[in-house]
Amino acid sequence: MRKCLLIFSGGLDSTTCLFWALDNYDKVYTITFDYNQRHIIEKEMAQKTIELVKSIKKKEISYFEFKIDLSTMGASALTDFSIDVPKNRDVNSNEIPITYVPFRNGIFLSVAVAYAETLDITDIIGGWNVIDYSGYPDCRPNFLKSFQQTATLGTKIGQKKPFNIIAPLIGLKKSQIIKLGKKHNADYSFAYSCYEGREEFCGECDSCILRAQGFKEAGYLDDYLVRVATSLKGTKLHP
Repeated sequence: MRKCLLIFSGGLDSTTCLFWALDNYDKVYTITFDYNQRHIIEKEMAQKTIELVKSIKKKEISYFEFKIDLSTMGASALTDFSIDVPKNRDVNSNEIPITYVPFRNGIFLSVAVAYAETLDITDIIGGWNVIDYSGYPDCRPNFLKSFQQTATLGTKIGQKKPFNIIAPLIGLKKSQIIKLGKKHNADYSFAYSCYEGREEFCGECDSCILRAQGFKEAGYLDDYLVRVATSLKGTKLHP
């Protein structure tokens, strides 16, 4: 039986990875992080997506939530509420934005590796992306390759078989990510993106801008916004 562990934020990219994994593995385990982030609603949406997937997919899927408070370190608009989320920023800029959470993916991967080891799993999947990623250094291929080696060297299970850090989206534009998801019948009705943490997307943060551009270029309506527009009269379909 092929099994994997997916780092699942509840966002668009990780939702794409979820549907991709369900078509490539017999059993999918997921781990979601509650790190006291501004957009804590994504955790709630992650649970809703899992419930949705269980109702439409005839495969075993497991959900695990891990709590770690990164707000005590601050230094990011996502964990320090006194710092404003940047709006209408040039998403093509090489400058690392204030929404970067110090070594977040390194922390998440460390916990994921430990959890995977308890499950006898060495395939870890995540929605890391080097193109539409807002300049975060811990989303790059060389970082993931390095961490893969570290996980193999530093674990008991790694002495028998190597870890595989799998990034299906690493070189894809947002529109290509959405097309890949739709190829695997992804439903984005609860896939959350906005950094502000409101049910209705702000439409101005990096995450909202990249998402809107992606759906427009891919030629699809955004499932999440269609759902919200249906429940909240007068809500526009695009940010």
